[in-house]
Amino acid sequence: MLDLPDDASAAGIDKTADLAPLDAYSRAVMSTYASASPAVVAVLARDRSGGRGGAGSGFVFTPDGLILTNSHVVHGAQTLAVLTPQGLKLDAHLIGDDPHTDLALLKVDPRSPLATVALGSAAALKVGQLVVAIGNPMGFESTVTAGVVSALGRSLRSTTGRLIDDVIQTDAALNPGNSGGPLLDTSGRVVGVNTAIIAGAQGICFATSIDTARSVVTELLRHGRVRRASLGIAAQNASLPRRYVHFFNLSADSAVRVMEVTPDGPAARAGIEQGDLLVELDGTPCLSIDHLHRQLSLDRIDVPTTVALLRRDRRIELTLRPVELG
Repeated sequence: MLDLPDDASAAGIDKTADLAPLDAYSRAVMSTYASASPAVVAVLARDRSGGRGGAGSGFVFTPDGLILTNSHVVHGAQTLAVLTPQGLKLDAHLIGDDPHTDLALLKVDPRSPLATVALGSAAALKVGQLVVAIGNPMGFESTVTAGVVSALGRSLRSTTGRLIDDVIQTDAALNPGNSGGPLLDTSGRVVGVNTAIIAGAQGICFATSIDTARSVVTELLRHGRVRRASLGIAAQNASLPRRYVHFFNLSADSAVRVMEVTPDGPAARAGIEQGDLLVELDGTPCLSIDHLHRQLSLDRIDVPTTVALLRRDRRIELTLRPVELG
């Protein structure tokens, strides 16, 4: 009887060579998981009654027990605990959280140094690059998924209404419980904090850039909160009539309309009125509320700032000192 060659041999296909890329992919994921998973914890949050609460993920990045997670996992919790992959259950306390970026910083006091994961940078990420997510989806501990960077520089609306900038989009599968876990490159370094999925969609998941997280952690350690500037107004986006754009020689047809002025706030003291159209802040156009929020960073607190606004048929420039957002 003749030994008939299989289809691959008959076609002259080298199976070993064919499988090599898959083996490399598997090794990259396995290596990343092995190095990072010991530092990924389950975060348990409970309310005042000790009953209802949430669960998510987090990761230890200092041996003495600093843990990054999502604000929405821990915000408003009365008690917090973390469960390590080694089976330790440790009480945790909240150093601070920032709902505007959906990040929170926890601290546990271990008896011995904890396993940690290194913080990398998202600056060098490329679309299509392999990334790995580790977390506790639906209570399944230390679950690993892998995918690629689908897009960079996305913006995501936080629960406070502000935009989270520099968000990483990935198709690495995330589910409830993954929130707060790390998104890693294949060197095992954290490049993002997993934060959201699009309900009803598949393969559309988001992570806050670790570069954003670094600055938030610094602020939380220093102040227990992230400090931002405020003009003391409530506002909404506004479209400008074409005649306004031409008459005032504006660079865009959008601005920010003042809907309410906080009594005795910076805007009120400077003379800003309800209905004014804010078009510039220190010479930079204010195209929208999101654009204004980006301009009102920490370094503007109590610094003289010139605002340009339109009031009926006049352009007015006023100087004020933004205060810290309460």
